[in-house]
Amino acid sequence: MAHTLPDLPYAHDALEPYIDAQTMEIHHGKHHGGYVNKLNDALEKEAALQNQSLEDLLKKVGTLPQSVRTAVRNNGGGHWNHSFFWPVMTKNGGGQPEDDLAKAINDAFGSFDQFKEKFMSTAAGRFGSGWGWLVINPQGQLELGSTPNQDNPLMDVSDFKGRPILGVDVWEHAYYLKYQNRRPDYLEAFFNVINWAAVSEHYANFK
Repeated sequence: MAHTLPDLPYAHDALEPYIDAQTMEIHHGKHHGGYVNKLNDALEKEAALQNQSLEDLLKKVGTLPQSVRTAVRNNGGGHWNHSFFWPVMTKNGGGQPEDDLAKAINDAFGSFDQFKEKFMSTAAGRFGSGWGWLVINPQGQLELGSTPNQDNPLMDVSDFKGRPILGVDVWEHAYYLKYQNRRPDYLEAFFNVINWAAVSEHYANFK
């Protein structure tokens, strides 16, 4: 079964003024769409992998046949990461989480403000292209980390492992049209569009 590009759960301009419509159109249609197409092209070489879920492929990407391993890591990772990313943003988002997730954040980081500061510094500090993550780690605790390129914490090849509940893309294509090299400004803006209901649902599902 071919992998497909999911629709955005909102219009391209829904996250204005924080994330501009042109960036969303290019990011979703061109970048994410490109990852999907290249993933499908790569899997044509390995029929036995074509009916496996993307998550299953990524969890064992380090053991996949050499002929497709890098392509699945890069393009499959890009597809999974972006499919996860779009729904954790929403029009009229922002604010703070509630209930169990709010308590877990306070327990892990001291307060929401301290969490935000550490999340932003973690994502801003990723050298080059990559992602910043809030995960439930293998010990069941909330943890912050980042991954390079299109790696994510599900991959067996990742040094940072856990179940993502929030992620932010810090590739320049995610913000350069509006923010140029000001990654911290983009991350500050991101906190105005976070869909905390979706993040809380991830937390509840995997806790």
